[in-house]
Amino acid sequence: MLGPRALNRALLARQWLLDRHGAPVSSAIEHLVGMQAQAPLAPYVGLWSRIAAFEPDGLATLLLERQVVRTWLMRSTIHLVTARDALRLLPVMRPVVERAFRGSPFARDIAGVDHDGLLATGRTLIEERPRTRAELAPILAERWPGVPADSLVYALSYSLPVVQVTPRGVWGMTGPPAVTTVDAWLGRSPDEEPDIDAVVLRYLAAFGPASVLDCQSWSGLTRLKPVFERLRRGLETFRDADGRELFDLPEAPRPDPATPAPPRFLPEYDNVLLGHADRSRIIPPGRRIPLPPGNGATRGTILVDGMFAGEWRIVVGDGRARLEVKPFAAMPAADRTAIGDEGSGLLGLVAPGLHHAIDLREPIG
Repeated sequence: MLGPRALNRALLARQWLLDRHGAPVSSAIEHLVGMQAQAPLAPYVGLWSRIAAFEPDGLATLLLERQVVRTWLMRSTIHLVTARDALRLLPVMRPVVERAFRGSPFARDIAGVDHDGLLATGRTLIEERPRTRAELAPILAERWPGVPADSLVYALSYSLPVVQVTPRGVWGMTGPPAVTTVDAWLGRSPDEEPDIDAVVLRYLAAFGPASVLDCQSWSGLTRLKPVFERLRRGLETFRDADGRELFDLPEAPRPDPATPAPPRFLPEYDNVLLGHADRSRIIPPGRRIPLPPGNGATRGTILVDGMFAGEWRIVVGDGRARLEVKPFAAMPAADRTAIGDEGSGLLGLVAPGLHHAIDLREPIG
């Protein structure tokens, strides 16, 4: 049996949040099976918290060189993945994205539209050059008058394997959310055969020990029990405190529950908070994960002793950058000091060259 604290330390170890690793950025992104990137700059903070001596230019260069991309994958949300993972994961997650579209009002709006014709037209347009939704809408509306233009555009985003192109997501640059196909951007097509077994094993390496429902919640996939049963002979099994069966890789790290966990600043909606159906190993009861607006890298959540313990934001103005930390409960002096030290590093990442200040506020309850 593995209690909540044992599961917490195992998760932190898999997520490189106990100790920063010296691995290359691309290796980290692949180990984590991608990073949540709805907020385009969020992965920079997530990688800084996991990689020793992380520099934003390293990730920016990978994006500009098309070695990493941002595309719709797990839970039908935008993830930052390596180019080769995009080709591997897109066919596995295709049912998730298609199901999300079928359940949306956009699908109902285009019920009478020639779907194949729409996709063929859309592919031609975005492979001619990357285009934004605002650019696509009037062209498609002229072809299909009377049909909501937004729904036509969203059908392309959900039904074609697309990526959001640079400069969006590049540190220090700005750009609209323009898309093109994976084929056009990478010069290669997604794999023809989805390898779901490999994805489940990689999930366990980054998020285990975990249940079937945990993996389904992280991915958005359904009916994974047969996959786990097929893999069972090569896995270790455990029970959590409520008796749920958990699966894990035999050699994966499961640290002593007493292992110290330093404070870590995470971006909004980091996957470590979203990787399980039962999130009690890292989120206290009754806490919701904030999803603030913006491009990311200026606000998020903080882990203290391995648990979601508060929120943070950086306010910049008049040559100054102030990090505001709002804990949920009062903290011992040692934790406050450690948060200050970690926060200084975060300010150095996000606001170099400015005067820095840290404001550790009273508990927000």
